[in-house]
Amino acid sequence: MAAISFTDWVGYLASLILMISFLMKNFNTFRIINSIGAIVFIIYGIMLAISWPIIITNAFILGVNIYYLTKHYLNSDRRQT
Repeated sequence: MAAISFTDWVGYLASLILMISFLMKNFNTFRIINSIGAIVFIIYGIMLAISWPIIITNAFILGVNIYYLTKHYLNSDRRQT
């Protein structure tokens, strides 16, 4: 049986985090965990000698998550004042 490299473990971890994020009922929790998975996938893409498709896709996902989380928290702050 072939040994699994550290880089592969990072990829598996990123996949696991993303799968866990889809089990979240709360949408903000989903976006936070999904963002963590996207960050780990970006690291994985860098570890693969710069795999641009992985990096670009997950950077986009991370950006979308940050946008909607920021929008949600700014709107909730306005409702409290």
